Amino acid sequence: MSLLEALDRLPFEPVPFEPGHVWLAGAGPGGFGCLTLGVLAALDAAGVVIYDALVDPEILKAAPRARHIFVGKRAGQPSTAQDEINRLMVAEAEAGHRVLRLKGGDPNMFGRGGEEALVLALAGIPFRFLPGITSAVGALADAGIPATMRGVNKAVIFATGHAAGTPDDLDWAALAKTGQPIVIYMGMHKLALIVDALSSGGMAGDTAAALIMNATKPDERILTTTLSSLVSQAEEQGFGSPSIIVIGGIVALREALS
Repeated sequence: MSLLEALDRLPFEPVPFEPGHVWLAGAGPGGFGCLTLGVLAALDAAGVVIYDALVDPEILKAAPRARHIFVGKRAGQPSTAQDEINRLMVAEAEAGHRVLRLKGGDPNMFGRGGEEALVLALAGIPFRFLPGITSAVGALADAGIPATMRGVNKAVIFATGHAAGTPDDLDWAALAKTGQPIVIYMGMHKLALIVDALSSGGMAGDTAAALIMNATKPDERILTTTLSSLVSQAEEQGFGSPSIIVIGGIVALREALS
């Protein structure tokens, strides 16, 4: 059975995308297999797509009738200011367009989806969220690392490394003491600081750790090592952004499952 035949068999009816509405959508980690039917339908119906750097431009082929507006939003790279993105969304909606605000992963997992929704709500612009597979979950699955495993962990901590080393930083020592695996977004630029903070908080140096770069894409790369070797191995093997950092016992399961 072909993919199109399988889709034809599904009783899927997209929600109507009305003019003047903004949909805040997640494109998943990057691989096409992680796109949802809802997001694909929205791409087909959109008049304007405002998209981030972590969205594969090939995905925009599903929106041939829309104007595509690139706004960047990748750490360390030139990006459109958030205030300007907010203005664009409101202006395009007020002009009567169907506006799709497309982000990598899920819009509400470190994606400022809530902030942008609040701007739309205050401006009186109708909106809705279209969930996407968040990058951490997609990355773990593609790397063969179960997010939870009986006897290994009872929770998973999702954290951002963006503020590491600043007054707004997380209490990494407290996270280390939970004994639960930590999955870190936007942490590659602060990797050494994060590792030092976790080690200072009592996390053992032989704790299993992984980096998953370009998750779910054809050029995906995976590094598995230990907490104490994570920084040096990342540097030696040229790992950079976008990468998900995974630290904890679940990483050690990858070898057994492979």
